[in-house]
Amino acid sequence: MSVAAFTMSAGMVFGTVLLYTRIPSLTKYYMSELTLEMTKLVTDMMPGQIDEALPELPTETGLPIKPPF
Repeated sequence: MSVAAFTMSAGMVFGTVLLYTRIPSLTKYYMSELTLEMTKLVTDMMPGQIDEALPELPTETGLPIKPPF
């Protein structure tokens, strides 16, 4: 019974150390996934408004500017 208790305690300590060492990488991963998902969501919600905000490209050019002298 003492061997089982020692094994359980060692497993809990090992799991805790493993979790605390991986928290920064897990946080960075989930934050990047959340940012990507929110960007997709916002872009899907208002594509018409984004297109309206962008100016149209000119189809033809004007005359060249004359030199000032």
